[in-house]
Amino acid sequence: MSKIKSFLGLTLLGGIAVVLPIAILVVLFRWLFALVTGFIQPLSDLLISEAGIQSLVADLLVVVVSLGLCFTIGLLVKTGLGRWLHYWLDTGLVKFAPGYRTIRDLVMQFMGGDSETSLLRGQVALVRLYGDVSEIWVTCIITARYGDICTVFAPTAPVPTSGMVYHVPSKYVQMLPNVTVEQAMKTVIGCGSGSQTILKTAEEQQ
Repeated sequence: MSKIKSFLGLTLLGGIAVVLPIAILVVLFRWLFALVTGFIQPLSDLLISEAGIQSLVADLLVVVVSLGLCFTIGLLVKTGLGRWLHYWLDTGLVKFAPGYRTIRDLVMQFMGGDSETSLLRGQVALVRLYGDVSEIWVTCIITARYGDICTVFAPTAPVPTSGMVYHVPSKYVQMLPNVTVEQAMKTVIGCGSGSQTILKTAEEQQ
């Protein structure tokens, strides 16, 4: 009987492990689609009333046009005039739109843009947050340096976009140049699963 219970339990957990990520992905896409369609609803309504097309087709058309507009703007800012216009607009928004700078920096961090503060351009390291007091090591991303001090971001599991920022003497920071930020984030999402690669790299460097 115990073997049957174990078999049923493991089989059920295996099925949940397969279905749950897909279900979460579907829910995420539905939420994102609802968010986008709500934002573009005025344009969709205009197309429906003027062109007489279906609601779903109108939404998809507006999304395609919006993506094309973003692509065009991306091409424009690569030109001298585009860079000047973007600088003028960015400077104006920083001065007169409270919170714009914070939102802009967050977007640049997590999209890995050209910003020097981009999290994805940081370097993975193992950090002894408590110095000589403890042998506890924490997986961190180095985000800035000043003299002999390293500013590190310690992501929390299983959501790596949240965490704590610490300023640590460099002698307590072990760089891991062969480990990418993406690899480190996967171990955080997995609540430590897969950390063997990080620990092996750290051991080989000693």
